[in-house]
Amino acid sequence: MEKDELNLKPALLRGDEDKMAPGLSRRSFFMAAGAAGIGGATTLLNSTSAKAQSTDWTQPGNNNGVIELQKTTGNTVEGAVGIDYFGHCAIKITSPGGATVLFDPWRDDPSGAWGLWFKNEFPETPVDICMSTHTHFDHDAIHRPISTMVLDRMVGNFEFADLKITGFADKHVCRAPGWYDWTNALGEFGVQACPPDNVSHMDMVVYLVETGGIRTLIWGDNRHNPPQEFWNAIGQVDVLTLPVDGSQHILDYKQGNDIVAKLKPKIIIPTHYLNETTSYTLTTLQNADEWVKSQKSYKMLDNPSLSLEAADVAGMDREFLYFGHNAQTG
Repeated sequence: MEKDELNLKPALLRGDEDKMAPGLSRRSFFMAAGAAGIGGATTLLNSTSAKAQSTDWTQPGNNNGVIELQKTTGNTVEGAVGIDYFGHCAIKITSPGGATVLFDPWRDDPSGAWGLWFKNEFPETPVDICMSTHTHFDHDAIHRPISTMVLDRMVGNFEFADLKITGFADKHVCRAPGWYDWTNALGEFGVQACPPDNVSHMDMVVYLVETGGIRTLIWGDNRHNPPQEFWNAIGQVDVLTLPVDGSQHILDYKQGNDIVAKLKPKIIIPTHYLNETTSYTLTTLQNADEWVKSQKSYKMLDNPSLSLEAADVAGMDREFLYFGHNAQTG
């Protein structure tokens, strides 16, 4: 080996010198990286080195299951639709054909400004698709599920296996209806919460999921009064999730009831309430017991899972199914 090969001069990147540790040639750096692992060798670089922001590439598993499921795309599969509740607004739907989609995994606010909301990190549950309705911390932990696909704030149509998902763009609630005026904080930060000039994190996507003959609408934190074209586009709803709790943090009781009256869903699932399995009192939320028990027909569920058949759902009329403090934890 020639002497010059062991003492390579630093290359030029971006027009300035690629500064490396004293006495460290480019070749010896990569030799060290191979011996110690790239992660350890990067400490040899200065603070301007590029760093990966996503950790999704470290997730276990592969997409073999998705490859098999995609062969069935467009097929209608009869059977039960599974719904699993992970607390707050996190809902997983399992199609009769076995495709899984998880909505709105939660996390604590990384800035710390909104305090400690959740007792643990969101579980690293395996799913085919992970989706978020908007970019608030209690809905956007899309890095936590072990998911093959991430469709963050998707608008439009998506078909996979025996799932069809349609995203409708709209706006977040911008005036708190309950006792806690959390929307005032945006004004204190000097930004606009309400449309048409709202900041981008107050944009929303509402999702309609069609599978197994059941149409499920994931409401998220959407405003109660979207324009008429929004209602026209949604059409029939069999299962509706709605963010109503005792503090009336997102929707108040009347707003929630008005949405139910307008859509006439077969089943309503309350979300965004204090769940003692997953969340702390610091959320300022309360449970949804009062709202649920004021309805004509309701059922207090004793576990965090549902199995729904289209034929059974068709015979229901505005039945409230309440997970209470039950939540999946793994």
